[in-house]
Amino acid sequence: MPQTDKQICIPPELPELLKQFTKAAIRTQPQDLIQWAADYFGSMSRGEIPPVGERSERVALSNWAELTPELLKILHSRVGGRLIIHADELAQMWKVLNLPTDLFNSVMNVGRFTEEIEWLKFLALSCSSLGVTIAKTLKIVCEVLSSDHDGGPPRIPFSTFQFLYTYIAEVDGEISASHVSRMLNYIEQEVIGPDGLIKVNDFTQNPRVRLE
Repeated sequence: MPQTDKQICIPPELPELLKQFTKAAIRTQPQDLIQWAADYFGSMSRGEIPPVGERSERVALSNWAELTPELLKILHSRVGGRLIIHADELAQMWKVLNLPTDLFNSVMNVGRFTEEIEWLKFLALSCSSLGVTIAKTLKIVCEVLSSDHDGGPPRIPFSTFQFLYTYIAEVDGEISASHVSRMLNYIEQEVIGPDGLIKVNDFTQNPRVRLE
């Protein structure tokens, strides 16, 4: 193949464009991601509004179960505390719960997961399909992960919250790393108690905690 010194110029606006695309894909969760991507970028090139829809606007197929925090909690229990799970095994668990295949594929595509899946990242993106905001998404994640059975507020280790918040904010693409760092530092120094756990109320009802 002939060599060439010609350099490929990457438009400076490309990173922001891809961030917006990723966020739109999470919000819309199209059945056919490739076709939807073609429609999305086609609309953008024509100066039209891209086909982005809220989850509630999609027509659910009657033979699929609706994803709920309760079903995600069942799924989490079946993962059995593993940090990594094989895609085929997770897909089978998802199928047994009769959850929509298109939603599974959408999460796989948005998270760029391959054969070995980081379970907490997959769970976070699944919860984001239920949460309108990052705070709502993290609230759902806490409810799924919490193992408290005493009727108290859901709570998880701060280290887990830190990992999930950082990842969700990165995927969202509209929250600066410096803002995430400031919020995490404040929560760790001013909110977290000796037990090292964070409760839902700590980040949903504290006016000084603004996750977005």
